[in-house]
Amino acid sequence: MKITCKKSNLIGQADKMLYGHFLEHFHTQTYGGVYDPTSKFADEDGFRTDVLEALKKIKTPIIRWPGGCYVSAYDWHYGVGKTRVPTFDKAWRTEESNEFGTDEFVKLCRKLECEPYICTNAGTGTAEEMSDWVEYCNLKDMGRFAKERIENGYAEPHNVKYWSIGNENWGSHEIGAKDADEWARLVRESAKMMIRVDPTIELSAASIENLDWNVSLLRQAGKYLDLISIHGYWERASDGKTFSDYNTAMLRTGDDITDRINKVRAYLVAFGLDKKIKIAYDEWNYRGWYHPNVIDPERTLKDRYTEEFYENEVINARDINDINSVYTMADAVFSASFLNACLKNCDIVKMTCFSPIVNTRGAIFTHENGIVLRPQYFVFELYSNLLKDTVLDIWRENVPTMSGVFRNVKKVVDTVDVVVTYGDGEYAIAAVNKDPENEQNIELSIIEDAVSEYRIHTVNGSSTDSYNDVGRTEVGITVTPWIPYNGIITLSPHSVNVIELKCY
Repeated sequence: MKITCKKSNLIGQADKMLYGHFLEHFHTQTYGGVYDPTSKFADEDGFRTDVLEALKKIKTPIIRWPGGCYVSAYDWHYGVGKTRVPTFDKAWRTEESNEFGTDEFVKLCRKLECEPYICTNAGTGTAEEMSDWVEYCNLKDMGRFAKERIENGYAEPHNVKYWSIGNENWGSHEIGAKDADEWARLVRESAKMMIRVDPTIELSAASIENLDWNVSLLRQAGKYLDLISIHGYWERASDGKTFSDYNTAMLRTGDDITDRINKVRAYLVAFGLDKKIKIAYDEWNYRGWYHPNVIDPERTLKDRYTEEFYENEVINARDINDINSVYTMADAVFSASFLNACLKNCDIVKMTCFSPIVNTRGAIFTHENGIVLRPQYFVFELYSNLLKDTVLDIWRENVPTMSGVFRNVKKVVDTVDVVVTYGDGEYAIAAVNKDPENEQNIELSIIEDAVSEYRIHTVNGSSTDSYNDVGRTEVGITVTPWIPYNGIITLSPHSVNVIELKCY
């Protein structure tokens, strides 16, 4: 495969928020994940220092919180103040202690030096409640809620810049689901109030790659928005753990990712908003979360619903998300392919939030004696630390492909996926080899510069099924020494790579 590029021929500037993450009050993500005052790793504020260090290492730029489905029945008032009253979480059907609320979330972000991104309750919540939350966080001392924050021990505003109105309110699974017109009106009125409290915030609204939904939303509320939020999960398992094989996972890395971006781009272009509103892919993961028996619209479980059923088939079943052997090189290669797609569309995609940050399907798994870094974690380590800010347009020749049938549809995807980035006089190339068994070669030609040496940082394991677990490390990063460039760079099978270049 031959790649030709020119540093003056660029796609755009990639925002660091493309490598963001998501935290929800689901199972052990928050309590027992980032926050666990009982852990031997807890700091003075109850945050796990091993998790914090892992998140710092990947330069986490932004975290979206508190949901997710959780937020659509969440009253933020219960999560602030010296006295926290437990409430029932109607989304995930557990008791919420409210010990971790707005102030704790902002404190987490400040420890990580990342941006807090608050998703508001647009399910049972109102425009006034959303704007009250902005008051609490961002006003210095005016009004009831800023004074309440000061009384809670936070004299200075939290200055939360990024806010989202709602989460998946287009779906019947969501508490407070809306139709398109109803949603557009709520977003419009909520945005007006939130912006009047703080005109400097950047505002997103929940959306989907659906024409009718976006016509209503953009027509009525587009002038108030900076971002439009979409979500993506590509594989689900009826038992939470039996997924498609590696080759099938690779078939999901082509148009399955870019089609969603292209559709939303088209809606924005049609309304002349593509220069104003960007895409926030603020929930994404290859594997969807496993949470059986949460919703039973036909009430078929009514006669079976006992305390034992609740404990075993609702709550404890969520532990299946944390079987570490599920997360293999398929997750790493898919994650890199997703990020590559966003980088290639960095002119319209500003933010992504990997879902979630820890436990469940997260890149980090916590246990009593430490953490496990799953394969996808190392993709973030390479991309956030090594890739440059400018994404170059490239010319590709002799691109190898792989094909197969998925759900009775023949799919063809590129075997090698390359993104070239440039900044401060240096090049860094993200190169993914999806081939499960064979090496692939790439030939680089940079019109303005000649490559003299290169170094490859590689995420890989011995097989496509390699995984990490407690006491087991099969996937990690290897780095070659600087190698004289002879015209060819070889990528190992099923690998994610960032290639640094020295040019003259």
